[in-house]
Amino acid sequence: MAKAQTLAVGTIVKLKSGGPDMTVYREVNLSSGTFIRCQWFAGKKLESGDFDPDSLELVKPEAKGA
Repeated sequence: MAKAQTLAVGTIVKLKSGGPDMTVYREVNLSSGTFIRCQWFAGKKLESGDFDPDSLELVKPEAKGA
């Protein structure tokens, strides 16, 4: 994903290397660069983390009735 591309809050993404679907919570600007803060559930526990935009990919919505 290009760094210039901004991910809207609520967009569903996942790491290119795999893992759970995550929801974009906000963009975080730090001295070391811009990161995307995501949230996801691990069982019933809400988790969050900051990720380089280049490590994320969009999750395609599933077709209804599939």
